[in-house]
Amino acid sequence: MNFPILSSLILLPTVGALFLFFTKNKNGNNSTVKYVALFTSAVNFLISIYLWISFDQLTSNFQFIEDKTWIEGFINYKVGVDGISILFIILTTFITPLCIVSVNNSVKTRLRDFLIAILIMESFMIGVFCSLDLVVFYLFFEAGLIPMFLIIGIWGGPKRVYSAFKFFLYTLLGSVLMLVAIISIYWISGTTDVIKLYELGIDAKYQNLLWLAFFSSFAVKTPMWPVHTWLPDAHVEAPTAGSVLLAAILLKMAGYGFIRFSLGLFPIASEIFTPLIYALSVIAIILTSLIALMQEDMKKLIAYSSVAHMGFVTLGIFTIQQQGIEGSIIQMISHGLVSAALFLCVGVVYDRMHSRMISSYGGIVAIIPKYSILFMLFTLAALGLPGTSGFIGEFLILMGVFKDNFLVAVLASLGVILGAAYMLWLYKRVVFGKLINENLKSLIDLNKSEYFILICLAAPTLFFGFYPDPLINTIEVSVKDLINMYNSNLIIK
Repeated sequence: MNFPILSSLILLPTVGALFLFFTKNKNGNNSTVKYVALFTSAVNFLISIYLWISFDQLTSNFQFIEDKTWIEGFINYKVGVDGISILFIILTTFITPLCIVSVNNSVKTRLRDFLIAILIMESFMIGVFCSLDLVVFYLFFEAGLIPMFLIIGIWGGPKRVYSAFKFFLYTLLGSVLMLVAIISIYWISGTTDVIKLYELGIDAKYQNLLWLAFFSSFAVKTPMWPVHTWLPDAHVEAPTAGSVLLAAILLKMAGYGFIRFSLGLFPIASEIFTPLIYALSVIAIILTSLIALMQEDMKKLIAYSSVAHMGFVTLGIFTIQQQGIEGSIIQMISHGLVSAALFLCVGVVYDRMHSRMISSYGGIVAIIPKYSILFMLFTLAALGLPGTSGFIGEFLILMGVFKDNFLVAVLASLGVILGAAYMLWLYKRVVFGKLINENLKSLIDLNKSEYFILICLAAPTLFFGFYPDPLINTIEVSVKDLINMYNSNLIIK
């Protein structure tokens, strides 16, 4: 294909953002800027679907590669996709227009600036999943912090400035070591081209330190225990659309990084540090699930559940089993859909009642039945009910972990039970019970835009729960090739 489809996916949201930036909004007519942003993101989604249709699932090679010299003799602008990265691009382009539709009720001031931040962030997130050069990956990876910092800091809640700085400093400091590691890799290998590095391999004597440097960045961004404390604060203070992007896409960038770089470039170090990952993941699954049980704030509870779910993801990745890695990718896609929906569900009642406290609700099932049904669907998907996408991911991960380490699998299975406990208890307290708060009687059920967003998220959650083949077929060959490359590098070294 001669058409630079990946560069188009990366640049189109930025072009839309620039168009909004230079648009004069004299009359304060927000509908125009919203339609421009929505049109831009919708077109990007259609291009990504075309990319998926054109993608050859029978090969593990990178496809649609674009390779241009950027800094002579040092960095190339190189992008491409394989079966692992293409699904994250589609998830990004799918979630972004839904975020833009959701601003109807949640963003009251400076809407144009908010939409510009969302679109620029979409460009950076797609760039992360396309990058085939370590420097380009790092630039996109870090650039995504800036719009999210602004989204939390300007449009967030009462403690938005504290949360924004905590988010920014945690994630930036974690990535400084990764930058040092990338420079070291260039010094060792003479290239930052990911494909060439896969072929050359990295000397075993350097792998441990380089792995730890990359881990310092990915662990914070995942987020893994104990460097997860920025996430609940960021979620609580972020506006609804910010929480959706943070949970659905930003956390997945680190999971993708573990697969693409930690396993791909440092197989020997990955083998050595697998017990560390297992320990931290199991602690994250059990401890943050118990913390989630104690929460009184709905957003905080869902934020802690995200840490537990990402614990399953890191567990599956480092099993180095076909089922484990495939399960982790499907779990990330599923969590992207389900966590986005749960934060939007919280946003729906918050916009009406201006409270996220669980104690403010109860007995709303008869007042807002449409909301209650859809909230129930996403609650069940979050706890991994068979028939939802959440089950497919967790089941495959646990299969992979059982193959690799029985004890770890048993301990991780406790997280499934605890997940059911905190999600069902949340639903019971919010939706069922006695109607104590009289103000709830004035609640209005889902409006057209809210109903549209939640149905759009419910459809793939159920579809991939019953028929995960499109996801598995896309990733299967690439995952198999990654595992073969991993094992052959272990033998060679």
